Amino acid sequence: MAGTVRECLELQLLEVEMLFAMFPGKGEITVDEDAVPRLQRYLRGAGGALPPQLAYSIAVEVGEAKVKVELQVQLPHMYPQVAPQLFVRSDALHRQQQLQLNTGLASHFSSLDSGELCIYEAVQWVKDNCLPYLEKSKISSESVSKEVLVKETLHRMWIYSHHIYRPELRKKIFDCAKKLSLTGFCLTGKPGVICVEGHREDCEEFWCAIRYPNWKHISCKHVENIETDGSIDSLRLFNAFEDLQFQAHGDYGLRNDYHMDLGHFLKFLKQHQSGHIFQILFGVEGKLSDK
Repeated sequence: MAGTVRECLELQLLEVEMLFAMFPGKGEITVDEDAVPRLQRYLRGAGGALPPQLAYSIAVEVGEAKVKVELQVQLPHMYPQVAPQLFVRSDALHRQQQLQLNTGLASHFSSLDSGELCIYEAVQWVKDNCLPYLEKSKISSESVSKEVLVKETLHRMWIYSHHIYRPELRKKIFDCAKKLSLTGFCLTGKPGVICVEGHREDCEEFWCAIRYPNWKHISCKHVENIETDGSIDSLRLFNAFEDLQFQAHGDYGLRNDYHMDLGHFLKFLKQHQSGHIFQILFGVEGKLSDK
């Protein structure tokens, strides 16, 4: 019988406390400092709004060289009745091997029965299966370094949301972009727009990480891929990941129903050679005032 959300959250709390006991070293488990206390307060109370999904990462050392591999975990509110969101990354993994490793991890867990806590099993799977991918990455890197010409592709994603307000969500967006070395921007308010540019795998990891099952009206409106013989840095439209907050129409203060002044946003897009994106995002052609 499927459990309730409260029962699932109680199991999640039990599991993360068990993992803290199994991985007590500094930096072995990384989690937002408010995440577990917020979950505990919710379970002690009489209900109220659900806390954000529990998310954390576990550092795993693989092989004799003790290569650091990170298992990123995000738990839907109904986990373990539904599958967790898992992603493995490492600086030592070539991008293709990292994709293959994550495909293998997803395939393994899709074959398991739901209802069982499985994060520790995921850690063990990574330890047992990661080494061949690390070895392939090393061989691949040595081979690539000998090539005279290497093709690189810049991946740029344009993401639209009905609104972006919540401080914890904005923090996650900026932290994730920084960790993945992505450039672009986040337009806070109503509507909300995010642009990220970088390597494809990093952009796709960002897109996977920021989406909440309960974040409504969010979609990737447009994707650009630009190939170059050199570094993708020369193709970036943005020098950093910027925080955009334009003045709202009317006197709305800090209410969550104000609309951003899209004229300022259109001007910003044109300054970054992206004026054509306005129509893709909003369905209308953007025109600036002659004033």
